[in-house]
Amino acid sequence: MLIRRPPDLLPSEITPEPLARGRRALLKGLGAGAALAGLGLPQISQAGSLGTLRPSPLSSDEKLTPLKSVTGYNNFYEFGTDKEDPARHAPGRLKTQPWTVTVEGEIKRPRTFSIDDLLKLAPLEERIYRMRCVEGWSMVIPWVGFPLAELIRQVEPNGQARFVEFVTLADPQQMPGVRSPLLDWPYVEGLRLDEAQHPLTLLAVGLYGEVLPAQNGAPIRLVVPWKYGFKSAKSIVRIRFVREQPRSTWMKAGPSEYGFYSNVNPAVDHPRWSQATERRIGEFIKRKTLPFNGYADQVAGLYSGMDLRRFF
Repeated sequence: MLIRRPPDLLPSEITPEPLARGRRALLKGLGAGAALAGLGLPQISQAGSLGTLRPSPLSSDEKLTPLKSVTGYNNFYEFGTDKEDPARHAPGRLKTQPWTVTVEGEIKRPRTFSIDDLLKLAPLEERIYRMRCVEGWSMVIPWVGFPLAELIRQVEPNGQARFVEFVTLADPQQMPGVRSPLLDWPYVEGLRLDEAQHPLTLLAVGLYGEVLPAQNGAPIRLVVPWKYGFKSAKSIVRIRFVREQPRSTWMKAGPSEYGFYSNVNPAVDHPRWSQATERRIGEFIKRKTLPFNGYADQVAGLYSGMDLRRFF
């Protein structure tokens, strides 16, 4: 798939320096009912889609990014560093059944969840979120999922839990990018506990009303819309509640460029380019980047009194 880019699109908007140094294929060959049954959704698999979804008052009312762009132009370095690599390599390679997510650490009820278990925690709903990449491009995506807070409630963090660490699949047999030493695998991300419990923080199992495609982080991924996209870990296999701030993959790869918080802050430039504007995929004219990606009214209070230039 060829996606045209404006002539002034800089390399800095495309590939982070650590990687520079060193089509869409949505469940082809599977019927929609079979795909959903494989995801463990017996109550809706017969309908051939994710069914009628509860709309969320947290949703944006902006124009959606076309499905072909959402599924064909993204970052998933386990399948390659090119934006089109995930769509080329993930479908047919990534095996999502059986799949479990182990939840452990500073909690009262450690547990290993199957996908079926997770989908029983809360009703699925559609949330239309703005998503902004640190590289300078953005999308508006209709995710399907449930609040991470519902899982957190089930496992009951104890008084020592301050952060939540997310560990993703790293299987070189399925993921050709994992054979490369460009990043320290597996991919690790983290949130402060109150960030993880925020109503906007989503565990997504689908998009556009359909089961989540392999290239978008199937079968379950994190979505944190007020942070840069790399915070939203894909294909999660382990969630750990910890006392100390996790050291995430991009913090290790480029500590001067990728901080733990990674909130969208147009007032703080990336060391190699400005974050003041962004290019919405499908548009040629850049738009002004909004603080917290437009979610300041909901989340700014989480960072009251913090120096967001220091804690970037």
